[in-house]
Amino acid sequence: MTNANANANTDTSTPRAATGEDVGAISRVLARAFEDDPMMCWFFPEEATRPAALGSYFTTLLTRQYLPYGLCERTEHAAAFWVAPEAQEKAVPDEETIRELADFLGDRADWFRQCVEAAAASAPQEAHWYLAVLGADPVAQRRGQGAALLRSGLARADAAGLPVHLESSKAENLAVYRHFGFEVLEEVRLPGDGPTLWTMRRAPRG
Repeated sequence: MTNANANANTDTSTPRAATGEDVGAISRVLARAFEDDPMMCWFFPEEATRPAALGSYFTTLLTRQYLPYGLCERTEHAAAFWVAPEAQEKAVPDEETIRELADFLGDRADWFRQCVEAAAASAPQEAHWYLAVLGADPVAQRRGQGAALLRSGLARADAAGLPVHLESSKAENLAVYRHFGFEVLEEVRLPGDGPTLWTMRRAPRG
């Protein structure tokens, strides 16, 4: 799930590895980045409570899944969660994580579970890097921070000779990812009258 608003402008911050001390700051950045994302609006339909719910959502995913098993990087106003091929089974939200998320997903918890199961069932069979989350605070969008994080992860995948996969529910982001070499593989309609999710792939570059 990505909401990049990355572009080809000059990078304004250098990506660095995230640590446990960054959890609060990253969660706040991503809550602002995804406040208007179609999937997040579907999971958290109440505008008044969405910012706090998103903060809790990203805190849970970061601490339980992506910091332990993924590669998490941040700049001042953006963050990205990547998963290497060998860690992808572990980085899928487990039952305990889903139960914790259910506290603020409410009646959307079953839909979230169905999305997790659908994503696991349709995961690419080829070895690949997975871009799980990419977002930039709206106050810093179009300043190159999302692009810097995207380039950082793509460089790792290219060095390994592996493709990258992602999903996005925001149609305007498709052109952004195409700029970086991604192509749409499939349009998926989420359950419960949910939004469209586009799966994308980028072939490795030498």
